[in-house]
Amino acid sequence: MSETTAELGALLTQRSLTDAQLLEKAEEAADYRILPDATVVKIGGQSVIDRGGSAVLPLVDEIVAARAHHKMLIGTGAGTRARHLYSIAAGLGLPAGVLSQLGASVADQNAEMLAQLLAKHGISHVDTAGLSAVPLYLSEVGAVVFSGMPPYKLWMRPAAEGVIPPYRTDAGCFLVAEQYGCKSMIFVKDENGLYTANPKTSPDADFIPQITVDEMKARGLHDSILEFPVLDLLQSARHVRQVQIVNGLVPGNLTRALAGEHVGTIITAE
Repeated sequence: MSETTAELGALLTQRSLTDAQLLEKAEEAADYRILPDATVVKIGGQSVIDRGGSAVLPLVDEIVAARAHHKMLIGTGAGTRARHLYSIAAGLGLPAGVLSQLGASVADQNAEMLAQLLAKHGISHVDTAGLSAVPLYLSEVGAVVFSGMPPYKLWMRPAAEGVIPPYRTDAGCFLVAEQYGCKSMIFVKDENGLYTANPKTSPDADFIPQITVDEMKARGLHDSILEFPVLDLLQSARHVRQVQIVNGLVPGNLTRALAGEHVGTIITAE
């Protein structure tokens, strides 16, 4: 047992879990990276999966080809159906925890559909309980599919305003990447990356190839491409200190990003 571990163990039996010295000693403890060679790939719900075969099938081909060289945890977004559920549930006065469960059901549906398309290649969908088997899947077939919605359900932390769950599939996929100590986090969306304004409504918006979280916040771009909580999670992360956003509707973009190319936008913690 290391000196740090022994000191931490002693403090844990004697102090409050919010004690400053205990927290300082816990910060010194080594943080083991479980899957340092894997990449989490988040496939957008509204931006990709809701578009059907024209968008999804080329990505399926890329995933199948890429798994020979890259280990991938493929998370799915929820998309338009979740937004419809949120609208109905919010109109009924239901709380964020209930909306979280409803959104999770749609992300699960998308994960199941994607996994069925990948099934003949041995790539499966795992639920929360099945995440313990992820290392085996990666070792055997190079990839696995999971639902991107974090399993907070009724324990979802309410947003400062409204009842829309603040931690949704972008945050869920990032948390998986960080907790497993993965080497990278790629968000597959329907835009080339981050712009100075919404390119769908502002065609003159400028593309931003790289930016820090603080710069995004200073420029008012913190809620323009990723769920806002992801930026705070990124700044406090130990392992995943940058994320990459690519346009999954452009063939080859995911493959290039997996290979480490600077395609799309890279957002860094500092």
